Amino acid sequence: MALPTTSTEVTFPAGAGTGTAPILAAPVLPDGRTALVVARTPFHPLDHTWPDQPADTGVIRVAGAELAVVDCVTGAVGPDGEFAVGEAIPVRRGDEDWSWLVLHVLAQAPGDPDDLVGASAELIVDAERRAALSAAHTSCHLLAFALNAVLAPRWRKEVRTDSLGRPDFDNLAITSSRMDVGGSRDDYRIGKSLRKKGFTADGLAQDLPGVRDEVEALLGQWLKTDAEVRIEVPGPALTARRVWHCGLPDGDAHIPCGGSHLGRLGELRALAIELTLDEDGALVALTRPERV
Repeated sequence: MALPTTSTEVTFPAGAGTGTAPILAAPVLPDGRTALVVARTPFHPLDHTWPDQPADTGVIRVAGAELAVVDCVTGAVGPDGEFAVGEAIPVRRGDEDWSWLVLHVLAQAPGDPDDLVGASAELIVDAERRAALSAAHTSCHLLAFALNAVLAPRWRKEVRTDSLGRPDFDNLAITSSRMDVGGSRDDYRIGKSLRKKGFTADGLAQDLPGVRDEVEALLGQWLKTDAEVRIEVPGPALTARRVWHCGLPDGDAHIPCGGSHLGRLGELRALAIELTLDEDGALVALTRPERV
């Protein structure tokens, strides 16, 4: 089967949850599942390089049938026709010699999937799941900037700063970020490397309740501003380098991000934070947004 040689265009960065597009291919994936590839999609796929936000689910209506989309993953086609999916992709995300595809994984293949190629499809994302994941992702970024602000006095050396001019603890220490419909979990390694950079971890365990209170208070202040959240989009391709922006009281907070987000902070009623140190001394931050 011939796969597209141009990358899938995505509309989810602008908040789209529906769309129409022709079906370009119906490949069988290495795990045996069937996927549909379209020219343009509102679906957010799992990023194989930083899989923080889970995939959108939903339905595709085509040729009189409604097909359940139970997963959405990233695929890539090489210059020699090599097809790879997810973690098996052998090149860097965005490699210009490869085509980058959103693969809409179906719950069940409809007869001969190739018969659908060329047909116009209606794509509909599960709106409630999208909203919950977008709230989790926006909250995750807000937590990062709030943590940077509250932990700033613990730095005794100059280090890389975030877009608000504060030591970028989040960027320097994070090892993992994962979201679900209930919120996010971010893991930060506080080891020798971070200490050599100038971070003071002494007494952090005892201070964590106070740190959490300061972070929650700051987040509460930000939510009250109902600041706009926007995604800077240089182009429509799946692998375009997008940037998250939010106008906080101290300036324009921005960070590279390929996920989906809320449109305004006023869409959140509150943000609950839990901070703990695990047995290895890593800081674990749980963020639970409450939507309006």
